Amino acid sequence: MKVKSNTKLAIFDTFKTKGDDLTGEANRQRAIITILGSNANPAERTRTGISQRIAKKHGIAWKNIYSGIFRDLDEILLPMEIAEEDGRLPLKRGPKALQEKGIPYYHLTKKGILIALSISEIKNREDLLKQFFSQSESSEKEFERILVNLLQTSPNFTYSIFQKYVKAFCDNKIEELLPFDLSKLRDISDESLAIQKEILLAFSKLSKQEKDDAIIFLDKIT
Repeated sequence: MKVKSNTKLAIFDTFKTKGDDLTGEANRQRAIITILGSNANPAERTRTGISQRIAKKHGIAWKNIYSGIFRDLDEILLPMEIAEEDGRLPLKRGPKALQEKGIPYYHLTKKGILIALSISEIKNREDLLKQFFSQSESSEKEFERILVNLLQTSPNFTYSIFQKYVKAFCDNKIEELLPFDLSKLRDISDESLAIQKEILLAFSKLSKQEKDDAIIFLDKIT
């Protein structure tokens, strides 16, 4: 499927006049990816099923958002290979041609799973991380052990790395998400990553008492 030159993943887009408030398109795409990344049954992963789940959550009519869901899938997520068809459900009613073809339902590709790891609303990210690395290439394996270990002690920090990586892609600072290579972040100026690195290096050099004092200090301000 050909990707148009202006096709862009919008999951981090915000309103220019509303600070950090995500746009409707951003929230819609995040919701679609969340559903496709969950254990939803096939009927909930069709265009209609996705629309109905999102509409139910927000107390609105699903037909009012169907066109937006259709556009996000057919013009963004499918062409960018973030999602792909996972099968078809048979139809008992409607035009004969449609009954024979069935209704498509979708799931996330490996690229889509990586993007899902950057979305804080997703509850099963630990399972998705395992799924992602089960599909990884040998060149991507070097990051698996450290990220899995970090996840046990610093989940927020671990997922923030995925967020920065995917956001850099959305902002056209990284050309391709795959193969997964965190060293691409070196070329991106990110003050928070630099601060986190500085703290980690400094903490490793502290005495036990100094570490205890630092933890007590951080507990008072966070």
